Amino acid sequence: MALFLDPDTFKRLVVGSTSGPAAATLRCALRAMAAPYAAAMHCRNKAYDISLLPTFSCNAPVICVGNLSLGGTGKTPLVAWTARQLAAAGMRPAIVSRGYGAQRGQQSDEAAELAIVLPDVPHVADPNRVAAARRAVANGADAIVVDDGFQHRRLGRDLDIVAVDATDPFGCGFLFPRGLLREPLGSLARADAVVITRCSLVDAARRAEIRAELSRYVGHQSPLWAEATHLPITVRRAGGSTMPLESIRGKRIVACAGVGNPDAFRRSLESLGADVAAYRAFPDHHQYSQDDLDDLSAWARQQQATMLVTTLKDLVKIQRDDVNGIAVAAIEIAIDFLTGGEELAALVRSVAPQTLISSFPRGGCASAAEANTS
Repeated sequence: MALFLDPDTFKRLVVGSTSGPAAATLRCALRAMAAPYAAAMHCRNKAYDISLLPTFSCNAPVICVGNLSLGGTGKTPLVAWTARQLAAAGMRPAIVSRGYGAQRGQQSDEAAELAIVLPDVPHVADPNRVAAARRAVANGADAIVVDDGFQHRRLGRDLDIVAVDATDPFGCGFLFPRGLLREPLGSLARADAVVITRCSLVDAARRAEIRAELSRYVGHQSPLWAEATHLPITVRRAGGSTMPLESIRGKRIVACAGVGNPDAFRRSLESLGADVAAYRAFPDHHQYSQDDLDDLSAWARQQQATMLVTTLKDLVKIQRDDVNGIAVAAIEIAIDFLTGGEELAALVRSVAPQTLISSFPRGGCASAAEANTS
């Protein structure tokens, strides 16, 4: 049933902003549909917990960066940061992902985005992440960062880092399809570190509430906690050129995004001082057709805007510096830690061989801007 709703309508339904008898009935139906999914997830996790289902090694340290919920938690910048920490420790990391949404023979959105911000880090996409990790190691990698692999337990890992979006931390409190959770909040007990992302979009009291609530689910061994924000660092064009963030301050623009949390992107744009005349959200992983681009350029002119601003994830699919005379640019985002960054950096580099750890500079957690230019 949920599969027949567009993502926007589905989210409004499960968060409860759609009201009325029909919506209430549909939520009840979705809750019933979630029961077999919950049972299957419980049995699967239990089977891994007691080694009834096997895990496989790739003969290299593995760090998984994932989340508990559907939609964007901002983990792609966290994946990039983790790979940079390993590289700074003297290792040769590779990123492994499922390659969700990729056309045959093409990169996924996240892989294309990571290729821009991490041009020297190989990325191997394969639904069989054990095979992908082993292939990366065979090609010279000595550490693996798994993008969106918290639920992919078949590949053994040394560390699990879980990203939780401060603007939507609990996935409506229900498993899919009644809510946005891929697995129960109790699965945080497997996490070695929990990073609450987009913290600049909520106040300190709300961050404390989120941590207190999540702490109920982490088990006896408390994970490392960190708070981070998504820091805009530059305006990037498809051709590779960049402009300072100040270049869009006060500029009348239109914006669009096909990401899991489009509202967070809009709020980031407004924080930069852009005059956002209109905003359009597309479904996550939206593939832009020529009709879409023609419509967006006409829409920009209607709004008397001279630039269309989007995310880097969308720009790698638009692949244009302008559309029918309307300039196109993306805001490049990096992770920036408010708390726990140094501790998380130390945890990440702890997977490196001891000889490399001893040569790693103290205080090795570079700022987002420094890491991006290193």
